[in-house]
Amino acid sequence: MGHTKIKFGTDGWRAIIAQDYTVDNVKRVTEATARWMTQKGMSTVVIGYDCRFGGVLFSETAASVFCHFGIKVYYDKDFVSTPMVSLGVVKLKADLGVVITASHNPPTYNGFKLKSAYGGPTIPSDIADVEAIIPEDSLGKLPPITDFEEKGLIEYIQLEEMYIEHVKSGFDLDAIRNSHLNLAYDAMYGAGQNVIKKLFPSAHFLHCDYNPSFMGRAPEPIHRNLSELSDLIKSNPEINLGLANDGDADRIGLYDENGEFVDSHHILLLLLYYLIEYKKFDGKVITTFSVTNKMNQLAAIYDLDLETTKIGFKYIAEIMTNEDVLIGGEESGGIAVKGHIKERDGIWMGLMIMEFMAKSGKKLSELIQLIYDKVGAFKFDRDDLHLEESQKLSIMEKCKNGEIKSIGGREVIRTEDTDGYKFFLTEDDWLMVRPSGTEPVLRVYAHSTDNEKVRQLLNDGHASLKA
Repeated sequence: MGHTKIKFGTDGWRAIIAQDYTVDNVKRVTEATARWMTQKGMSTVVIGYDCRFGGVLFSETAASVFCHFGIKVYYDKDFVSTPMVSLGVVKLKADLGVVITASHNPPTYNGFKLKSAYGGPTIPSDIADVEAIIPEDSLGKLPPITDFEEKGLIEYIQLEEMYIEHVKSGFDLDAIRNSHLNLAYDAMYGAGQNVIKKLFPSAHFLHCDYNPSFMGRAPEPIHRNLSELSDLIKSNPEINLGLANDGDADRIGLYDENGEFVDSHHILLLLLYYLIEYKKFDGKVITTFSVTNKMNQLAAIYDLDLETTKIGFKYIAEIMTNEDVLIGGEESGGIAVKGHIKERDGIWMGLMIMEFMAKSGKKLSELIQLIYDKVGAFKFDRDDLHLEESQKLSIMEKCKNGEIKSIGGREVIRTEDTDGYKFFLTEDDWLMVRPSGTEPVLRVYAHSTDNEKVRQLLNDGHASLKA
């Protein structure tokens, strides 16, 4: 029984189903969470699960453990997105949220995310406290979830309905529906699938059915996983926006009217522009270490403070709880904005872009040109290198020791090491190296003025790192 070392990574505990992600281990993590809640005087939790395999089994297991410890559980019987749970925590004034999800990981994984009372990721120090009290063995057989209904410890709720009502109050949906906008939406078989169907029934839909296998593909909304969406837009001239979300719908992928991928850096810049120029909001800007320095430029133009954090949305969320933040975002597609919960939300960000298009009467490519007019054009890409652990460690050691002095014959002007290593060749050209916090890969990021230069920089980077 038990004895698997359970570690929370960049965002929650994730493991392969039936290998380490088992009913017993879910019981162990939940018991630690319940005991920690009791120590803190907390008594209510919201539980949700996404479209992954075993969602009902694992979430009901967690619910039973919480009830066993006398903690009141708000539970949704249907799959939900991570932001729906976070919003539910806020609306129900619960003490904690639990999401059974492995987000964008491959379909063989499931996971366990913790959400705090403010409606965002639980801060790292609290997660460390939970991790420290995970028991060696799991609780024995527990009564089924229905037994706790009679005791009033389980209350069934509809988080998706709650979320849709919140969306209706947050956006001018009529303006979006009556605009020139024609949407194609790819749910990647994830938990966002029904919301868009309900809000925009006439949109074009891809992978919007329940399929825990995700057809074998990791539900991460990056271009290499979204070729069908891109092709759909290219072959249908009337479609002028493509939106995709990951497995638990907290990340965004975006395509313009030409079927060209619009990455998170561009989305962050678009949203910052919209929040200032149209919404007339202000506040601090937070970006993680791998985000384009064009955000620093745009923030400076608007005279806004900008802070750079380590990679992981939890670092952004922690600042959002203490300061007046306008927008916070990371390269991987997780973005939060003022006026919503302190949480990444891929659907909410998509709706903001749609509202921006509707209010401006412009195509997405034209909106991007507005950004380029302010900060200059740029491109970005990332490679994930699957390496032996020893090779990964030796590359990181080289970076640490300052051995990377040039890349592709170009001198490294300066290096930053907030989280991984970022090598600047000129102001607009940089290469970054960082081991993933969620998968056994080394991530290599490149930023330059056009796609060819980005590809060249990545190739040169691989050669320099492996030399």
